[in-house]
Amino acid sequence: MISVIIAGFNGAMGQKAVQLVTTTPTFQLVGVFNPHVTSRRATDYGLDGAVTVYNDFQQIMTPADVWLDFSTPSGVARNAQFAIARGMRPVIGTSGLTEGQQQALQEAANARQLGGIIAPNFGVTAVLMMKFAQQAATYLQRAEIIEYHHEDKRDAPSGTALNTARLIHEAQQIDEPQPATEQDSLGARGGDYHGIKIHAVRLPGFVADEEVIFGGPGETLTIKQSTTDRQSFMTGVRLAITAVMQRQDLVIGLEKIL
Repeated sequence: MISVIIAGFNGAMGQKAVQLVTTTPTFQLVGVFNPHVTSRRATDYGLDGAVTVYNDFQQIMTPADVWLDFSTPSGVARNAQFAIARGMRPVIGTSGLTEGQQQALQEAANARQLGGIIAPNFGVTAVLMMKFAQQAATYLQRAEIIEYHHEDKRDAPSGTALNTARLIHEAQQIDEPQPATEQDSLGARGGDYHGIKIHAVRLPGFVADEEVIFGGPGETLTIKQSTTDRQSFMTGVRLAITAVMQRQDLVIGLEKIL
């Protein structure tokens, strides 16, 4: 039985995660965490009365096997550091971590030989899209990324878009940043990651979509992935929770455990 604490349990992804953990026979939900909740009664959130609701780290006296995080970009780094310090394996689905923060979490987890994962995206099709984009990058040198998310997503660009850009850059090893010019006073050309432009769309109607467009002389290639229901992410979450129990290091990207 794998015991789990879920951070950000009452958000859109957190609610899906609660359903996953409580309906998986080999998982046990022992606690949920959100520093902004005012009530600590589990039944107020539709949870079993045996589940403990925490709104302060100091309340968490019995660590779980896994800390599953779907909180906020502003709190995820601190959450993960706390989990690692208490011997809990971090499974992080919250985006917004900087490369420096990711490296610090890896070093902290690896020093304690704790398995963990930071997953920019738990969707299997999203992971395949990133892998295909990395393969295409060895043949086509110019690429731009467009990512589409719901209007409530707080960070931009998304973790998936940044990870896609990182994989493309690793495949190409080209560093040609393109600063904004007077002809792009509004920043319409998007953000720049080592010369790879990233455009973020935030509109109602989307859950999480991404496309990578490669351009070459006389031809283009578009690789696109669409998510229509957050439930699709739960396949990856289930795999991640199980996999980190067998690891002694923290990895970045669901592709590392598939």
